Amino acid sequence: MKMKHQRYRLKIPSITENLHLIRDFIVKIAEKAGFDEQNREQIALAVDEACTNVIKHAHKYNSRRLIDILINLDSQKMMITITDKGTGFDVSKVKDPDLKKYVRESRHGGLGIYLIKTLMDDVKYEFNPGIRNQVQLTKYIRD
Repeated sequence: MKMKHQRYRLKIPSITENLHLIRDFIVKIAEKAGFDEQNREQIALAVDEACTNVIKHAHKYNSRRLIDILINLDSQKMMITITDKGTGFDVSKVKDPDLKKYVRESRHGGLGIYLIKTLMDDVKYEFNPGIRNQVQLTKYIRD
């Protein structure tokens, strides 16, 4: 059965306490799309990391700011677009971490962008600081 195109949207205050609501929203839609548990968890973790980056870096913990999450679902993919109006940054300057060194030094944090790229099939960033920043995460549905 071919799924027709569906859209879902969540606009939510930019606070870490809302991350569990965002994860639940993502997991439920990924389940509806037919993703297995492992893929649902990977998608939720990638979105969680992206939203955490918005809360911490783009919005600097300003709870009056909103995170806008738009999901486009069709028979081939789940595409999640996360939009904010905070501070942007040049993602091309973020290098992949040296994981051995990271573990050796018992570091925490700083793996968000790497995790997002690893967990999702396609990731696109668009920055226009103060006006609109977007990250688009795509996971393809495999039969």
